[in-house]
Amino acid sequence: MPKSRALIFANRRARRGGESLRAAIELLDDARIETIERDVSRSLSDAIRAEAKDVDMVILGGGDGTLNSAAAALYETKLPFGVLPLGTANDFARTIGVPRDLARAAQIIIDGHRRPVDLGEVNGHYFFNVASIGFSAALARELTAEAKKRWGTLGYAFAALNLLRQSSPFTVEIDHDGTVERVKTVQISVGNGRFYGGGMTVEKDAAPDDGRLDVYSLEIDHWWEMLALAPSLRRGTQGHWRKVRVFSATDLVVRTRRPHDINADGEIVGKTPATFRIKSKAVTVFAPPRA
Repeated sequence: MPKSRALIFANRRARRGGESLRAAIELLDDARIETIERDVSRSLSDAIRAEAKDVDMVILGGGDGTLNSAAAALYETKLPFGVLPLGTANDFARTIGVPRDLARAAQIIIDGHRRPVDLGEVNGHYFFNVASIGFSAALARELTAEAKKRWGTLGYAFAALNLLRQSSPFTVEIDHDGTVERVKTVQISVGNGRFYGGGMTVEKDAAPDDGRLDVYSLEIDHWWEMLALAPSLRRGTQGHWRKVRVFSATDLVVRTRRPHDINADGEIVGKTPATFRIKSKAVTVFAPPRA
């Protein structure tokens, strides 16, 4: 049986790199998957494009930011990809059922079961999990890589508490399904997958292959209301609250009076106005079979 060739990008400086990563790569090699490791410091999409014709798959060792930086090339080349969760939150891995244990994650790639999943798109930039405007974008800007590595998911909580007291509503226009809604909000989140931000849930029934974007807008007046909302945001049931607007769509446009940052999978990718679309079954990932 001939070997498969896998282009692998593994962030060895990630919070969970080290011996477990080396063992996972050895498992892949033992299973006749030849791993060709490349530097993660360069553009992942450019590196994938450059070697796409010479490999059978891509393996991404890192967090959601690593996946995001490879999304464009994965969409263009149609190469299947595997995930070794090395990041802080690993929300996409959680969404598709890839465990944090790197040996078990490697075994999923070895088993070879593939799952087509959607990509979200905002202003031409792809995302796996969530793109947001408002509070979460400010959090992504404030939360440094050093804090993520030192504190893990607690880093989100520390930065969030600091920013909550400074948050104030802003006016937006949401254009979707032939209507324009003008609202005051502290955050608009547009989800492709289910989880984001270290385990928060966009919508309890969201799936990364359902062909829709799940949207919510937090239209609260005071920062302390976010604390009351926190359990619902974890469960994806925030739509039960009177001050939370929820809907699903395949495309929408968000406009603001002044430019606001857009956060996609934890990375600042531009400013409003923001045009969102869904790319159905855009990429293929190695994932465990669904129950």
